[in-house]
This record gives sequence, C-alpha cells and structure tokens, in this order.
Amino acid sequence: MSAAPALWLIVVDASASTRRHGALRRAKGLLAELLDQACRRRVALALLQADGAKPRWFCQGQRAPQAARHWLQQLGAGGGTPLPAALAEAGEWLARRQRRHPGERQQLWLLTDGRLRELPALAPAACPALLIDIESGPLRLGRARALAAALGAEYRHIDEIPLA
Repeated sequence: MSAAPALWLIVVDASASTRRHGALRRAKGLLAELLDQACRRRVALALLQADGAKPRWFCQGQRAPQAARHWLQQLGAGGGTPLPAALAEAGEWLARRQRRHPGERQQLWLLTDGRLRELPALAPAACPALLIDIESGPLRLGRARALAAALGAEYRHIDEIPLA
C-alpha cells in the first residue's frame, strides 16, 4: 500500500535583514536541496515568500514544479518583515487544504532569521513544523528559538544542517 500524499509548505523570510552575513544565500542552498527532495519524493509544494509589505505565494500545492527553480534563482531579500502575516496566512491555507485533502501528510518549513521587533501572538502549527534559523554573523539576537516555541515547531540552526 502506498503512503498518503504529502505536502510541504515552505515559508521563507526574505526581509532585508536576511541579507546580513550571507544568511539568505545559505538558505537558498538549503532550499535547493529541499526542492530536489520534494521532486524525488513526489511531494506537493506550497511556497510563501515573506518580504516587502505583504507575503506572496509562489505556488499552492503543486508537485515540485520546475518553475520553483526559477523562483529560487530570483529570490532576493528586501523590505520589511511581513512574517507574522505570512504565518497567519499559511495557517489558514493549511486548514483549508486539510479539509479538502484530509489524508494528506503536511509539513511546515519556516526559514527565518527571527528578526522581528516583537514576537506576535501565534497559534501553534496544525501540522509538524520545523523552523530553520538562518541568522548568522557575530551578533545574533536568537529570537527564532522563541518563534519556534510559539509555533510548537522543532528548532534547528542552519549551521546544524549539513548542506551538500
């Protein structure tokens, strides 16, 4: 019997602060590996980018599209941090998706440096979640760990993840 279909929702904080010390560049390396894994495992992807004034969807539940490579190449950092809005939108989208696809195995991936002015009130993620802290450089605020706790997400720093 085959496994239930899977969906990975990847939320990327691409605010201006992620340009510091090559944080977004390193995150893009990890994202390239995630996209490859999704393709090999036949996982549906949803990609949500948090930068500028509001979050932007790239795709919402398609099989690892080749166009995701183009998105990744074009991904740059800039503007504000609409991460709280992105997380709220992601939660609502996952809830709707779960109602339409009740057997689907969902996973939330969040790549962020956690540089928010204040920790927003967040509901815990409705599916397994992994926050990957991309904050780098000599001065680290360490706010991503608190964000992970608020989401009920597993926390890992990108330095702990071996990149190919």
